[in-house]
Amino acid sequence: MQPIPQIAEKLGLPGEVLHPHGSFAAKVDLSYLESPRRRNHPARLVLVSAITPTPAGDGKTTTTIGLGDAFARLGESVCLALREPSLGPCFGIKGGGTGGGRAQLTPADRINLHFTGDFHAITSAHNLLAAVLDNQLHFANPQNIESRRVLWPRVLDMNDRSLRQVVLGLGGRLHGMPRQSGFDITAASELMAILCLAENFEDLRTRIDRTVVAFDRERNPVLAGSLGVTGALLALLRDALLPNLVQTLEGTPAIVHGGPFANIAHGCNSVLATKTALHAADWVITEAGFGFDLGAEKFFDIKCRSAGLDTAAVVLVATARALKLHGGRELNELDRTDPAAVEAGLANLEKHIENIAHFGERPVVALNRFSSDSDEEVGVVAKFCADRGVPFAAANHFSEGGEGALELARIVQAQAEEHSDPFQPLYGLEDSVPDKIRSVAQTMYGARDIAFTKQAEHDLREIERLGFQGLPVCIAKTQNSLSDDPKLRGRPRDFEVTVRSVQINAGAGFLVVLTGDILRMPGLPQVPQAEAIDLDGTEIVGLR
Repeated sequence: MQPIPQIAEKLGLPGEVLHPHGSFAAKVDLSYLESPRRRNHPARLVLVSAITPTPAGDGKTTTTIGLGDAFARLGESVCLALREPSLGPCFGIKGGGTGGGRAQLTPADRINLHFTGDFHAITSAHNLLAAVLDNQLHFANPQNIESRRVLWPRVLDMNDRSLRQVVLGLGGRLHGMPRQSGFDITAASELMAILCLAENFEDLRTRIDRTVVAFDRERNPVLAGSLGVTGALLALLRDALLPNLVQTLEGTPAIVHGGPFANIAHGCNSVLATKTALHAADWVITEAGFGFDLGAEKFFDIKCRSAGLDTAAVVLVATARALKLHGGRELNELDRTDPAAVEAGLANLEKHIENIAHFGERPVVALNRFSSDSDEEVGVVAKFCADRGVPFAAANHFSEGGEGALELARIVQAQAEEHSDPFQPLYGLEDSVPDKIRSVAQTMYGARDIAFTKQAEHDLREIERLGFQGLPVCIAKTQNSLSDDPKLRGRPRDFEVTVRSVQINAGAGFLVVLTGDILRMPGLPQVPQAEAIDLDGTEIVGLR
């Protein structure tokens, strides 16, 4: 690893804007964005997304890092903009979020576990607001809050199904008012989304103040700003709002900040991280969580729309393993050579290519190559893309680092220079909420239509009554299928998406649409990854 001041020098970041966290990480002060950009031409933003993944993921972050290292090898000024890992997946099934093989962020153990404390700060600030709400219920309740209509749960950065539904305040009147509540994972906290979409401290204050946390007995919304602790929340979030600078194994600068999941939140790193990278480098490589139907849709319809961002190119990551899964193979069969299964699974890739076109963008397909992939399997994907005029590259960045992604980098460069029209949102903000949801479900997922439960219909009436119908939608949906049924692989057709409820996230600036059986607090698998992690002397082992 290179000392972090050397990484900052590659981006032209002056020492006075760095707040070091040890020798190999630093916070970047927001004052840097007020300085003139040192380059005369605008930076290009490249988005990396993926097809519908396997449960363990298929290397989207690894591809993003490998692509960034390849740009650096080509002599380009480049910076990555990525999300921070959550402890939940680290100890669960998916593992950490720092890439893999020779395409990794470093120091991976620190980034994956506690990093610079951003997740802890968000957890503390979120739970302070929850505690103040219950404190008002315990005492005079000046806001006349209806205890059965408190919307603000607690959060914890850990997979823990036992905390999804809890009863608070047991033990007598000295211990609070008994009521039902629950826990979300920190990545699903509205405060996480607020921090990731805020442009500065004043914007952060405004967003917190307007957050709906409960309703009073007259059905009026109770806003977080009325509780009088916004200042305290800002104090807890002061350092967390600043983006984090680290590096890859090859010394490519990476700004890592914010960590909302894409299946239960909006799935993008912070606006401030992306804008800091764009201010410093000529090329910025970023990612959006899970498949294009989830994180990338929200990247365009929520993040780009609110922050005024646009992309120069879109990379769609595929793997032979995922294609075999969509082609009918079982999880324990994915290492077996099976070109026919790869071909049978291409319908999923085809749908995601179509989805990118709906935003007015053209993709580059990157096959993240595993050691078990045969040349024949790779050839099946290459021919599919060639027949459709879609640029394609098989990348070996996992085993070769940036050297293994040079062909991909050159293709992305050419694509960005030849095709860079402004993106087109899927829907207008003036559309009705059902029409927005229907547009995403039919266009991105391929659904026949949508269906609303009685709870969802009630939520829509409340949204209309309160005047929040002009917000974009953030659909929470399984990442394992284009549909809302995780068992439907490939390219499902003729299905309905069931909307279970619609929640108002006024601070973040969107409506959360819960579909199917999606949960905002995941559980651990039967054999969690935590069982493989240990401390060997002072070195953490088993963290993947």
